[in-house]
Amino acid sequence: MNYELLNDPNTGKYFVLISILFFAGIEIVLGHYKNTKRTKNVWIFEGMSFIGLSITSFIALGGTIYLGTLFFPNALNSLSHWSLWLAVPFYMIIDDFAQYWYHRYAHESHWMWKHHRPHHAAEEMGISATYRNSFIYYLWLPNVWWAGICTFLGLIPATIIGLIIKQLIVASSHSTWKWDEFLYKIKALSPVMTVVERIIITPAFHHAHHGKSKADGISDPNGNFGNAFSVWDQLFGTALYTRQFPTDYGLPTPAKDNWAAHLFYPFIKSKQPNSEISKGFVKEKTAENEPILMKLEAGTHLWCQCGFSKTQPFCDGSHHGTKYKPIAFEMKKEREVKLCNCKITKTGPFCDNSHLDIKA
Repeated sequence: MNYELLNDPNTGKYFVLISILFFAGIEIVLGHYKNTKRTKNVWIFEGMSFIGLSITSFIALGGTIYLGTLFFPNALNSLSHWSLWLAVPFYMIIDDFAQYWYHRYAHESHWMWKHHRPHHAAEEMGISATYRNSFIYYLWLPNVWWAGICTFLGLIPATIIGLIIKQLIVASSHSTWKWDEFLYKIKALSPVMTVVERIIITPAFHHAHHGKSKADGISDPNGNFGNAFSVWDQLFGTALYTRQFPTDYGLPTPAKDNWAAHLFYPFIKSKQPNSEISKGFVKEKTAENEPILMKLEAGTHLWCQCGFSKTQPFCDGSHHGTKYKPIAFEMKKEREVKLCNCKITKTGPFCDNSHLDIKA
């Protein structure tokens, strides 16, 4: 085999561009951009965020090679003798494991959420939405540094092969080309698709992560964190399989922030007064000790568990950036209920009088 291309670090970058053009071409043929609601501000941000990722990748690659040569000169190309059968899994498993926890942390950390929030502000899926994150998010992204480390260790071919496989999965899972939707409908292929979706991230699995609200029974914005492989979500209890696609994407409260604020926060802040990335924004607790007695209509409701919602006792999306997620519950018929508002009930969403134990 001719390894010339696999020994050129630029090969992976070229393939990323080719894959983007490939999926963009499919989306154009499918008519995705004919009725798009993307504004000029959105197009600029999506283009600039991809450039931001490219710059941070360059910084990480050059930085790890420089620092590695400076402090660990004997480790340079020390693993170049490894076979691809060993090197590719080594690169991909650590890469994906790190990405799962980094992605999950970005949803559970109030500070990091502000840098990942632009990704979920996208109200449409598509290949151009794949790289929507702030510059700081990418600067700390473990994957770009891990690729640099593997390159320094002499695993360039394995890194490129791994990057190609990962890029195909990540691009397809964000694309509007729902290649798995048709396969789910073929009964004979159901067992095969069960195996497939338990290994790689399918469009249905990741689209659920971008859905606006858990109330639709399909979406789980605070789950399905996997990047290329779904095994981590299964192992750590964050997987949701529905084989369906949300109809509404984005944040419960639309983010109308300027592209520069999305990309360069906190150096540039939003001029939207209620935005999480605006100057002086404070996420305040809205929970109170007394329960709320109210009459609820039949249907699915989302109860706030984080205590930050401005629409208590119901969720308004304020849980993003915390380790809490709302609890979806269904009312089969209209009736009066007593909903917990202290957030320490053991029978959420309903009050169990735990608020009586709270000391004034």
